[in-house]
Amino acid sequence: MTAESPARAERLSASPPLFDSPFLDRFTRVHPALPAVLYGPAAAVLVGVSVHASGWLTAVAAFVAGYLVWTLTEYWVHRLMFHWEPSCGWGRRVHWTLHGIHHEHPNDVRRVVMPPVVSLPVAAVALALFGLLPGRGAGHAVTAGFYTAYVVYETVHYRVHHRRPSGRLGRTLRRRHLLHHFDDHERGFGVSCPFWDHVFGTAPVSRPGRTGEPAPPRGDGPPRPAG
Repeated sequence: MTAESPARAERLSASPPLFDSPFLDRFTRVHPALPAVLYGPAAAVLVGVSVHASGWLTAVAAFVAGYLVWTLTEYWVHRLMFHWEPSCGWGRRVHWTLHGIHHEHPNDVRRVVMPPVVSLPVAAVALALFGLLPGRGAGHAVTAGFYTAYVVYETVHYRVHHRRPSGRLGRTLRRRHLLHHFDDHERGFGVSCPFWDHVFGTAPVSRPGRTGEPAPPRGDGPPRPAG
């Protein structure tokens, strides 16, 4: 990727408020370390409970299963929900709030990770659903794997936008995700799990002649802030 000019970098980072109220808008801007702070300790506790209840073998197998469940969730939520652009006004508003603003301003470090007002209800639902699984402690380990994979996703997402990785894997993940942003929004939905793009036929392809600029906004542009 070519180096960005200061003016372009500022345009990509200067995201507008989502709410007229500064108090409400503050909840839409999140420090990138927050997911690890919230869900890392929770995952560790759940693993400990699972190991105590069912032993290491069951706990590890369930943890891996939960991790894989998150990767599928990441791929399909990104593909079906975040990139569904309805024509009605409220639908455009929801799309802009969930994901459109990130595509228009991908350099805004405070709008890379999901706000807790969204992630906490999802985490609670996951804990409740996986708790219904049979087996002593298995559901806790599945939930721990799910939480851990989510933290990995948010960490990778932050780093591909705001760090220049030196390792081969990091460079590959960064290049694939920036192609999703600046070349083809309809490919490259797996941020931390690019293998699902190959399974489902949406792997990004670098085409000759692409500009490296964000795709133009669709519809009527960003909706007016609410609140």
